[in-house]
Amino acid sequence: MPLVCVIPARIGSTRLPGKPLRLLGGEPLIRRVVRRAFSLGLDAPVVVATDDPAVLAAVADTGAIGVLTAPDLRSGTERVAAAMAHPAFPPADLVLNLQGDEPFLPADAATGAVRRVRDGDDVGTAAQPLTPDGWRSPHRVKVEVDGRGHAERFFRTPMPPACAHRAPTFQHVGVYAYRPAALRRWLALPPVEAERVEALEQLRPLAHGMRIGVAVLDTAVPHGIDTEDDLRLAEAML
Repeated sequence: MPLVCVIPARIGSTRLPGKPLRLLGGEPLIRRVVRRAFSLGLDAPVVVATDDPAVLAAVADTGAIGVLTAPDLRSGTERVAAAMAHPAFPPADLVLNLQGDEPFLPADAATGAVRRVRDGDDVGTAAQPLTPDGWRSPHRVKVEVDGRGHAERFFRTPMPPACAHRAPTFQHVGVYAYRPAALRRWLALPPVEAERVEALEQLRPLAHGMRIGVAVLDTAVPHGIDTEDDLRLAEAML
């Protein structure tokens, strides 16, 4: 089953402007994410889908396939779909969407998300244990997971760890897997209010009954780079 890994990389991030080209350890963040994608052991081509030629130039010698997409796309999912329509996009039965701010993504997050789709879920993703700081941060996306490993709710709202929940709650990890037909279905669905309020695109398929399987990791790993503070912490860790 051919698998393709796509990294959507929008230059106009609101929380961290110019994010793909910001330097981490002396090189653009997007290069580190590409290198991480190749190291996951997926045996899959890697595609960078971006709205900025400078991002394509930054990954030109990495072995990734660069695809220029329209600047007005509203989400990473829309950017992945646009890349799939490009003539340079490799044939794919299954797509892994690795967010462009995840240079430390663990291999079991990627393989776990893919496994959830291969086992029958519409969408696969991953999550990890929440730290106390993660509970309190609006920048950390939380996901409630039921006993069968399916997402019940995604949210950003800060809250104390002791707060009661309807289901075990974890920190979402920035990776999705889906088949092309599931991606087309996702994008054909009408938006929902919660998606706008929380700024979380995955709330749309969830609200419309698509099943999102969550591969839960045993231990916390470095989270994605979403803010200036995240970038400073990542630099210190390197």
